Amino acid sequence: MDLGLIILIVAWLFVLVWVPIIIYNNRKLHPRALFILFFAEMWERFSYYGMRTLLILYMVKVLFAEMGSADADSTALGIYGSYTAMVYLFPVIGGIIADKILGFRKAIIFGGILMMAGHFALALEGMYFAGNMQLFFLSLAFIIIGNGFFKPNISSLLGNYYGADDSRKDGAFTIFYMGVNIGALLSTVTCGYIGEQISWHYGFGLAGIGMMLGLIVFWFAGDKYLGKKGINPSSMEDFPEINEQEDIALLSGPKEVRELARQKEAKNFTKFMDSKLRRNQLLTYIATLIFIPISAQFLKLSDILTWILVIMSLGVLCYLFIMAQREDTVEKRQRLKVVVVLFLFHSMFWALFEQAGGSLTLFTARNIDRVIAGSEVPASIFQFLNAFFIMVLAPVFSIMWIKLRNKGKEPSTPMKFVLGLSQLALGFGVLVIGAKFFSSEGLVPVIFIVLTYLFHTTGELSLSPVGLSMITKLSPKKAVGFVMGAWFLSIALANKMAGLIGELTAVDHGGNGDAAPILETLTIYSDTYLLWGVVVVGVAAMLLFTLVPTLKKWMHGIH
Repeated sequence: MDLGLIILIVAWLFVLVWVPIIIYNNRKLHPRALFILFFAEMWERFSYYGMRTLLILYMVKVLFAEMGSADADSTALGIYGSYTAMVYLFPVIGGIIADKILGFRKAIIFGGILMMAGHFALALEGMYFAGNMQLFFLSLAFIIIGNGFFKPNISSLLGNYYGADDSRKDGAFTIFYMGVNIGALLSTVTCGYIGEQISWHYGFGLAGIGMMLGLIVFWFAGDKYLGKKGINPSSMEDFPEINEQEDIALLSGPKEVRELARQKEAKNFTKFMDSKLRRNQLLTYIATLIFIPISAQFLKLSDILTWILVIMSLGVLCYLFIMAQREDTVEKRQRLKVVVVLFLFHSMFWALFEQAGGSLTLFTARNIDRVIAGSEVPASIFQFLNAFFIMVLAPVFSIMWIKLRNKGKEPSTPMKFVLGLSQLALGFGVLVIGAKFFSSEGLVPVIFIVLTYLFHTTGELSLSPVGLSMITKLSPKKAVGFVMGAWFLSIALANKMAGLIGELTAVDHGGNGDAAPILETLTIYSDTYLLWGVVVVGVAAMLLFTLVPTLKKWMHGIH
């Protein structure tokens, strides 16, 4: 019995039943654009997580297998940290470019094409250019930059189909983000199984096919169901739409003559702006293609990227603090200071949570007893647990918060951060207990990694959903975009920190494919997770807990 294949089949059957139910039950409530964007995002996330599922294992087992030392692990984890950091850094820029130059739809299509090219290039690297590091880094750079154009703008485009006070909006984004988790669920079990059991490069190629399917859905259904929204950048949306009629019949008086002159003047201005816009869009495409090989070099310069992110983060925090001091009321000043404080704890959470795609996957491959009912489950497939638990538990958390709110007992935003950090520490604590007291010959029972993912997911559900909402409520209206960018920067910094923490688990394994002593890897992983995952995160949670009353007071009634 091949349990990995069974998990794959069950996941697809679940989605094939569940997705039609979602669409059928909401078909009359929401515009059809929602379901087009749902499918596009689902397949984009399929491609992203499908590649990420295999990346760290592929680097350690194939690209750097001959290094002969802990350099294989540390190099791979350093690249992985830089890659995921840049994935979260560039959407800030991609959103600005879409808003000013490309428009949402062109940005989404351009980003999707770049990501698809990156996935297929990764497949080609292994099939025909094995070990070509320039092609490997270039492939990752295509995915990074493509994600920067795609990720922020598809969410923004969806928002355009609902008014600010539209009661359907929350439900629409709930359905949309379900597409994110369905894509993540399917990709980890599918690309993980195909990549590890058949060929790494078939797994990478499958991720590219997923991205291609998302583009096909978006491209061909767009004109019919998306209307005219997102075609032009928001900076052009206020220009009048001029009828292409050159002559107006029955013009008899001065009023009509003036109207004709106004229309022709507006038409000429609009044509001029259209021409200028097309030129800027072409220049943007060219500049992006030139920048991709440049950004690929940063994947090789891990230390430099680390310092860039640290300096940027410190600069942004200082600027936020100065911005807070310049606000005209105490309430505004203190609300912005809450963002500054939570920025740090937010980064701490994601730095340890993002071990999932890095060191935690290597730990699963080396020190988890993955034989279940006589079948060994591929290590990469275990990453599906996060998406699975989110799909199962997100409605539970939603109901729980509503009931607590009705009773006046819902935790404040800072307290939810405390809960998130505490559950993250608890997840690592469970894994350390399994490693220290329940391992047999260096292998930890599979239930401990399952429980780790469970507690990490409940921590994510406690902390993550409130972050972006908090930014929109606590930031000055004139600076919401900048503060939101700073929040994404905290995630980028966290992902780079995740790579650095992961490098601490690097083990000398002798090279030439030789495995490190299993008891040695168990000790190093468990000691690293005990220090960083349990002690450091636990202390951070306790420190934040002591600050909760002050931060809650500084929020001045905003929940």
